[in-house]
Amino acid sequence: MYVERQTVTLTTDASGDATGYSGVVTGHVIQCRYVKTDFADGVDFTITSEATGETIWTETNVNASATRATRQPTHSTAGVAALYAAGGTAVTDSVAIAKDRIKVVVASGGNTKTGTIHFLIG
Repeated sequence: MYVERQTVTLTTDASGDATGYSGVVTGHVIQCRYVKTDFADGVDFTITSEATGETIWTETNVNASATRATRQPTHSTAGVAALYAAGGTAVTDSVAIAKDRIKVVVASGGNTKTGTIHFLIG
């Protein structure tokens, strides 16, 4: 499997907010890796597909570098949630991106602070 790394480095404004974008990618988002430089503790991330707004990773109050292998629930062709067993745990799969950019929105990051998100796309 071919794996590509996309890196987005953001610097917040005076309000602690920032928005950045990856390059155009096609594939499955295998992993999101936040590398803390000096974002304030309690930083919030909302990471989505730019074209569709589909959620890739959203988390609040992050204090340290973190790796997330985010997944989304799957469904049958009838639109019913796919479960491992009746009433059981949801079946999940990675988020697919097709010729789209990943949008990274940061809030509560502190005044002019920096952090980096690495995406592995496969």
